[in-house]
This record gives sequence, C-alpha cells and structure tokens, in this order.
Amino acid sequence: MDATDVAAIVTGGASGLGGATVRRLAADGAHVIAIDLPKAIDHAEKLERVDYVPADVTDGDQVQAAVDAAVGTGLPLRVVVNCAGVGTAGRVLSKKGPHDLGVFSQVVGVNLIGSFNVMRLAAAAIAQTEPLDHNARGVIVNTASIAAFEGQIGQIAYAASKGGVVGMTVPAARDLAQYGVRVLTIAPGVIDTPMLAGVEESFRADLAKGVPFPQRLGDPTEYAKLVAMIVDHDYLNGEVIRMDGALRMSPR
Repeated sequence: MDATDVAAIVTGGASGLGGATVRRLAADGAHVIAIDLPKAIDHAEKLERVDYVPADVTDGDQVQAAVDAAVGTGLPLRVVVNCAGVGTAGRVLSKKGPHDLGVFSQVVGVNLIGSFNVMRLAAAAIAQTEPLDHNARGVIVNTASIAAFEGQIGQIAYAASKGGVVGMTVPAARDLAQYGVRVLTIAPGVIDTPMLAGVEESFRADLAKGVPFPQRLGDPTEYAKLVAMIVDHDYLNGEVIRMDGALRMSPR
C-alpha cells in the first residue's frame, strides 16, 4: 500500500514513537492527523501535511472527532498507528500494600482500551473507502512492548496492558479481513524516547548493555521505518513484530 495521498492517524503523535511516525508518514506523502493531549501538542514540532488534533484516546467522542478530521481531508483514510501510551511502576504487593487499583485501571485504560477505541472507530471509516487491489483498504498498527512477554518486577500494569494489545492482534485481523483492513502490532524493546530523557546517562548505558546487538538503545526513527515497511508490505497481517535487538528482559 502506498502512503502517498492518503490520510493517516497517529496517536501519541506529538513526540517519541508517534512523533517519529508522523514525520515519516508525512515525508512519504500522507496527510497525517496527529492525536495527542493538548499540553503535548503545544510543544510539538509543527509540520507540513500534519494536523494536530487534541484528544484522549479513551474518549469515544474525541476520537470520533479526530477520525472525522481525517476523513475531512478529502483523502482516503488508510493508515492508523496507535502510539499513545503510559507506564507506571508498581508491584502486585509491596511494603506499601497492594497495587493501587486506580493506577492499574488507568494504564490498562490508555494502553489497551485506548488502542481498541481508536481501532474500532478508525476501522469503521476505513471500511467506507474504495478498495484497492485484492480488496485492500487500509492497515492498523498497534504498539505493544517486549514487556508483554517478559514483564519485569514492577511492570504488572504495563505488561498486562501491552499483553492485551498483543492478544488483540490476530482476532482483530480476522474480524477486519472482510473489510480489507490489515492489523499488526510492533513490540519495541528499550527505545530512546522522551520517557528516558530524564534518567541518568549511567542508567541509559546499563540499558544499552543489556541489548545483545546492536548494543544500544533503539531510535524512534527505526520504529517509524518499520511502520513504513508494514504499510508497504501488503502480505503482512495478524503478526506481532519484536523490535528489540534480540533483548529478552530479565526479572529486574
């Protein structure tokens, strides 16, 4: 599928994985609707062929407004990338007591339910577009994490939410096959995103040492490059792709 002259939606599009994906898709010729929270959008680099739409991915009305904005570009909506996400540290049980249920629910709400909310509403719009070769209409790329497979101590909420994203991949691909919509998931390892910007360099170096090869942190542009490849590769569907330099997370 060619990204030229199509509409695309990227959640978490103001920075990090989403920001890199917005830049790549716009460079490839797409008109991108970048969804993020208002404060994040205020600090985002403004680009040509990109409209920034404030929205909470867990809010149906706000996401629908963003989907409507994509349709309103006059170009067929064919690409959706879910990058919005949050993380928190907390054990099931610690010296402070049981894990806070509200925090757990918030992480699952944004990472899993938010991804599903965007997917369901965007899929309804993609299904209305004119089909291309082999009845193809579009592709949805969700973002999990290698924590979905090897969640570390203190990652119970994050791992559960990302495990849910992995679990949606095949059934979503099967559900949407009749509409010509592919669904894939990328599971990144340790990536140099703004979430790591505030940590000490020694901690970043320790993270990099844990990666077998290449022994460094991943770059958001590499995630965006993989998205572009998925968009272009029409026979990829229903798959979870690890992007982690062969890293397998230890308990800590």
